[in-house]
Amino acid sequence: MTRTTPTTRTARSSRLGLGRPARTSAVLSTALLALSLGVLPAQAADATGAPARRAAARHVPALDRAALRDSLDAFHTAGMYGAFAAVRDGSEQWRGATGLADPSGGRPMAPNFEHRVGSITKSFTAVAILQQVERHRIDLDAPVARYVPDLVPGERGEQVTVRMLLNHTSGIADYVLPAFPGLLQDPGKTLDENRLRHVEPEELVRLGLAAPPAAQRGEFAYANTNFVLAGLILERVTGQDAEAYITRNVIRRAGLHHTYFPSSASLKGPHAGMYESFFGFIDPPRDYSTYDMSWAGTAGALVSTTSDLDVFYRKLLGGKLLGPAALRAMKTTVPAAVTPDGEVVMRYGLGLYTLRMPSGWYWGHDGAVFGAGTWSLATEDGRRQVSVAYNLMKYQRLDEQGHTLPEPITPALYAFVDGALSGGAPTAGPRSAVPLPAAGLPPLVDQLPTGRQAS
Repeated sequence: MTRTTPTTRTARSSRLGLGRPARTSAVLSTALLALSLGVLPAQAADATGAPARRAAARHVPALDRAALRDSLDAFHTAGMYGAFAAVRDGSEQWRGATGLADPSGGRPMAPNFEHRVGSITKSFTAVAILQQVERHRIDLDAPVARYVPDLVPGERGEQVTVRMLLNHTSGIADYVLPAFPGLLQDPGKTLDENRLRHVEPEELVRLGLAAPPAAQRGEFAYANTNFVLAGLILERVTGQDAEAYITRNVIRRAGLHHTYFPSSASLKGPHAGMYESFFGFIDPPRDYSTYDMSWAGTAGALVSTTSDLDVFYRKLLGGKLLGPAALRAMKTTVPAAVTPDGEVVMRYGLGLYTLRMPSGWYWGHDGAVFGAGTWSLATEDGRRQVSVAYNLMKYQRLDEQGHTLPEPITPALYAFVDGALSGGAPTAGPRSAVPLPAAGLPPLVDQLPTGRQAS
């Protein structure tokens, strides 16, 4: 990948008219909007799940380890600093790594690293809520005011349901930009100043409720606020800290040994540096692997490994974490992304989505935080899976209108993921699918799990 120097950065900024903070903010705002699902309104619920069932039914060849190694290496060659992945087919598993964990020091990436997995946390939080639905302690179609009247008062609290939180149709805005004032004007300075800041979930909810919504209630618009609220509902209903409840009843129940909510700004185990470029406005990219994740909480704070993620989604889709009715509710979807000609190519359920890739439809989620991206997809029965983690975010560059320019990294990532799922030769890229939700995008847009680019 071509690295910009201070001189070329100044020249590029001049060409784009980005010499002033106001112009920078406007271009970045346009870019983030174009890369978000907020521009792709949902129209109606779709509970069929038929495309995903067809994908799961076809024959998938056994793992081709040489092809997986070559395809993952191609992701690094395209410009990604480093990546590691776990691919499963039944009882057979392949793990691999490519590139560098720390480009400046030359430390290689390793397949067993821990990683911040961002909005994949939402799947865990949704499972915890659905466990309480199974125990008749939460009603998906009850207003949130029944559980948190002080947090969502008035008419909004009576009209927004728990289900709307979990499928992002609540009409509640995302809190990330309000929580990081100055992010669009000077992203590096803002992220540096907030590395060790602690923020309470109630404050995040307040910021989200006060912000203008991206879509009206009933339409899909991805917002982290929804899942922070879900965590607070979980606390009120169980009388336990939400992260502690999820740890005991979801993470441990799934038998995961390297998945946890961090108790400090640092990760416990071996991990890569996590580098944020912010479309070239942080140059060179900075390592944000040490960060207080209270700003993400039950929406995006989890740490995990690619092997653990494969285990989690396999057990979830296989009915080991929820009963049939709850899993069916989780997989009841609303349209979340459409092509320019109106074809739905992504549907969002309750903390889980189904996405059309070149080889078919798959279930899972993506995640992104500053510097770290993760993607986990599986066939509907959970037999064939891929989870991949990478350590350079928002590597895309922008034109004068704030639209992303063509680049080789995202197609290479698509080729690896689709090839791993289909067992076939790597595809040429995301031409026949919605671009990867979080490719290069941190929580700022991973709260919008997919968009025209790509958490």
